[in-house]
Amino acid sequence: MMSTQSPFERIGGSKAIGAIVNAFYDLVETDPRFAELRGMHAPDLAPMRRSLAGFLDGWMGGPRHWFDENPGKCMMSLHGKLAIGRDTAGQWVEAMRGALEICQPDPDLAAALITAFENMANGMARNRPNPPGP
Repeated sequence: MMSTQSPFERIGGSKAIGAIVNAFYDLVETDPRFAELRGMHAPDLAPMRRSLAGFLDGWMGGPRHWFDENPGKCMMSLHGKLAIGRDTAGQWVEAMRGALEICQPDPDLAAALITAFENMANGMARNRPNPPGP
């Protein structure tokens, strides 16, 4: 039977999304597998933690504050100037997969989110290889 709850409700609301975002950025900050992804961010991740949590709240069917505060903006256009390659897009998905494993939301919802995140990340990479290193 299909759930009539939004993904936001199924995951546990803003508190659960905040926990996932914090687990995600904790992994990005501490796990060497995500060093390249970490390098694409400013030293202080607090603004990104707030922004991603706000975005995910609205994207998953909860409060749309992020969208009200950022009219006309979307994740694709906001990331368009970054040199996101397949490797860094994959790092983003793997860090998000790790965050979901840590927070353990409903497994069916987590699987659907990973599929959506893979599609977004792959779209942002635009099938570009990572730029050559120094």
